[in-house]
Amino acid sequence: MTSTDGPGSARSGTRQEQFLEVLERDEAEARFRSHLPTEPLGTETVAIAEALHRVLAEPITAGLDVPGFDRSNVDGFALRACDTLGAMEESPVQLVLNPESLEPGRIPEEEVAAGTATPVATGAMIPRGADAVVPVERTELVDPGEGRLDVEASAAPGQNVAFAGTDIGQGETVLHRGQPLTSREIGILGALGRTEVPVYRRPRVALLSTGNEIVSPGDPLPTGSVYDVNGTLLGAAITEAGGEPVPLGVVPDREEELAAALNRALGYDMVVLSGGTSKGAGDLSYRVAGSLEPPGIVAHGVALKPGKPICLAVSGTKPVVVLPGFPTSATFTFHEFVAPVIRSLGGRPERERASVAAQLPVRTPSERGRQEYLLVSLIRGPAGLTAYPMAKGSGSVTAFTYADGFIAIPRQTELLEEGSAVTVQLLARDLEPADLVAIGSHCVGLDVLLGALRDEGLSAKALHVGSTGGLAAARRGECDLAGVHLLDPESGHYNHPFLEEGLRLVPGYRRLQGVVFRPGDPRFEGGEAEAAVAAAADDPDCVMVNRNPGSGTRILTDRLLEGKEPAGYGVQTKSHNAVAAAVSQGRADWGVAIDTVARAYGLGFLPLQEEDYDFVVPESRWDREPLQRFRALLGEEAIRKHLRGLGFRPKEAGEADLPEGTEG
Repeated sequence: MTSTDGPGSARSGTRQEQFLEVLERDEAEARFRSHLPTEPLGTETVAIAEALHRVLAEPITAGLDVPGFDRSNVDGFALRACDTLGAMEESPVQLVLNPESLEPGRIPEEEVAAGTATPVATGAMIPRGADAVVPVERTELVDPGEGRLDVEASAAPGQNVAFAGTDIGQGETVLHRGQPLTSREIGILGALGRTEVPVYRRPRVALLSTGNEIVSPGDPLPTGSVYDVNGTLLGAAITEAGGEPVPLGVVPDREEELAAALNRALGYDMVVLSGGTSKGAGDLSYRVAGSLEPPGIVAHGVALKPGKPICLAVSGTKPVVVLPGFPTSATFTFHEFVAPVIRSLGGRPERERASVAAQLPVRTPSERGRQEYLLVSLIRGPAGLTAYPMAKGSGSVTAFTYADGFIAIPRQTELLEEGSAVTVQLLARDLEPADLVAIGSHCVGLDVLLGALRDEGLSAKALHVGSTGGLAAARRGECDLAGVHLLDPESGHYNHPFLEEGLRLVPGYRRLQGVVFRPGDPRFEGGEAEAAVAAAADDPDCVMVNRNPGSGTRILTDRLLEGKEPAGYGVQTKSHNAVAAAVSQGRADWGVAIDTVARAYGLGFLPLQEEDYDFVVPESRWDREPLQRFRALLGEEAIRKHLRGLGFRPKEAGEADLPEGTEG
């Protein structure tokens, strides 16, 4: 981050520094952990009602038997098993019914003698003399006045009886030190009559966000500023790791203020800052950390991607960590370096990550010299799991949300070829396959359809890789459907020309593509799209924003430009929204996007042509129930009305002249 005022600001002319020593990940962690306590911080006693997700600090030994008496597991009759020998429905055994009837909480007063039975309810104490219970449905009262009972099934000794101490025996260790307390463990404590329990104290972690551009959620957001994502995100991550976050707010890039805030933060068990860890002129966090009491900074710069700028420090024995400012970098380095320390200080066991084997579907470059951790989304295909790189960048807020795991690319590897075998470290213990997987071009109309499936209880997963990437995924059988809007330049038709054997097309809806611009721009206002673009392409001061190669919009744009590459042509964004944002903010003057997005951003719009947004489906997945439901949704009037409200035109049955092998 670059500050605009204060010591060390860009305005002061301070030269950007470089990392003096970039360490390997394991070396950095070893240096950091060598200065930290190896034992938990301490213990405290909490009420059972507050013990959920805490960690047990002492073993729990039972002071009583559970159950504390022999009790019945069913409604029936307590009796001697030997009295029922040979009993069957056709030839029942007749017993004398005792006058006592036992309910839970009542102590028996009468012994069960030979040839007798006593009525008992579920949970009631078994009377002396009885060693089994016959369920009421296997008996019949034949002479209520005389109190006689027919038993129609024989019983074995102990049948339907829970004997004292069979669940928990007095003196038995039932819970162990270091055991996380879930509802199951708390149930055991309740069975033992415990009202309090000793647990490890949770580390209190001071949390600071830094930067002049950082704004607390809820406050107005000036242009050029961003909300404090890291404060919210890291606070929740600290809680997940077993710590207690103490938010200390946002501190601007002013050295004196940051030093004072850090001094206050040192009153807690651990300090986590985000931002200001690079060595740019305005990045002050690492400088302030340099003034800590020894050992101070033990590692600044780790050969990782993302996360190279991380700064690890220790003040006495107190950990102080400065995380990178970008959310993905901050999240990843938190889980790599900070979460294990919080778990250790809180008495929690090390978290073990599960891993799975997968294949990369695309060529993936990597930066030589840094071990790269690449977030991926996993898809099940005919040949096993496929790991799709998230490709959202370290500034992404959503990358961790949509990722299933990550792969570690060695620091000397510059390229992983398509089809490379990789090991994926899972972010969660279990990999939950989605009921329906969509890979291809993103559209808010597709969001509506997938949302309707989720409302019905089906899980749906969507990866936005563009129309061409979606078509390739469908060819490989890696998805249930691919959203595409590919224009064939030769025929002028959408999507149908790209079908091949093994693929089918589900017609979706039409949407209007056009030129977007800021309202009032005389170069576009009131004009025709083709003429306006032709003039803009020859004007060096009229800057466009482009789309990524392989997208349907890029094909349309290139066809419109007829080989010209106007100013801004090389700026290639990955969504209609990114085009609209660039134009709205004045970073570009025009681009091509759909009218739905243009309206959302308040932009001017010159229509170009309607395009078909359809769904390519692998033949092998055609009859899957979630896909059948998806196809049915396209015909439901409520969904069609919703799509029309967004500016789309759902296709009618028979509207398009569909080639053989498609469905109308």
